[in-house]
Amino acid sequence: MRTLCAVVLAFESLVLALAVPVAIQLAGLSGPVGGGVWGGLALAALVLACLQRHTWAMHAGTALHIIVVTSGLIVPGMLGVTLIGAIFAALWFGGMYLGRRTEAELARREQLEATQIGSDGPTGARPETDTS
Repeated sequence: MRTLCAVVLAFESLVLALAVPVAIQLAGLSGPVGGGVWGGLALAALVLACLQRHTWAMHAGTALHIIVVTSGLIVPGMLGVTLIGAIFAALWFGGMYLGRRTEAELARREQLEATQIGSDGPTGARPETDTS
């Protein structure tokens, strides 16, 4: 789950960095404002992608997606950021859902294997029965 979410954040950071010139040219924002808002969001996404091994980074990534979608709604002419942010948010939540399902299935399989090994003896082989 964490690897998939890190990949989503890494790609989102690229898209957010590419939104900076769009914000300057199409939305008419000044360079420092456009670079500060979407450049800062891109940097935050990249840092969070690297920190996905921590539990709190998952929550911070969710908050980042909310901020990205909101930033596109607040700034006139940047509704494309909202749309792209919503797509990445859907990928984020889909990755969290599928990751949790996968981790639960792996835990179930490990528990099943441990139960089978425990009933077969320490070597994992079934004891031979004498048929004579």
